[in-house]
Amino acid sequence: MKSTLKKAGYSKVQKQVHDVFLQFTAKIVFFIIILFAFKLFFAGHYTPGGGFVGGLLAASALILLLIAYDQKTVEEMIPIDFRILIALGLAFAVVLPTLSFLFGTPFFTHQHTYINVPVFGEVALHSAVIFDIGVFLTVAGSALLIIKLIAEEDD
Repeated sequence: MKSTLKKAGYSKVQKQVHDVFLQFTAKIVFFIIILFAFKLFFAGHYTPGGGFVGGLLAASALILLLIAYDQKTVEEMIPIDFRILIALGLAFAVVLPTLSFLFGTPFFTHQHTYINVPVFGEVALHSAVIFDIGVFLTVAGSALLIIKLIAEEDD
């Protein structure tokens, strides 16, 4: 009986149904995780969180897509070179403290001001946010590059 079902392609049909459910769920959960990663990133100045935790959570959202889909499909959906992401993040994280040092303030001294945004009103703008963006990009890019290199090694 089992050989008849295998000849009929039963295992392939069953696997395909599970992949459809996994892929559909992964797309929805991906956006939930990304939104939570950005929430943690922006809350990092006043509560626990920040660039490191947000970057790890964003990387985990993309890893979920890698589990649901194959690597080529994810690269077509999100065409990001992780090496460039890491370089951009390091540039943000290094240039900002260096600029503050060159302008005569101690290294890692951050500045802040308030700007008026039409919908949100008065919003605090810190130079630490730019540093955190660099940490976010570097951590997310590094984690994803490691996973990508491990996946390519198995092929």
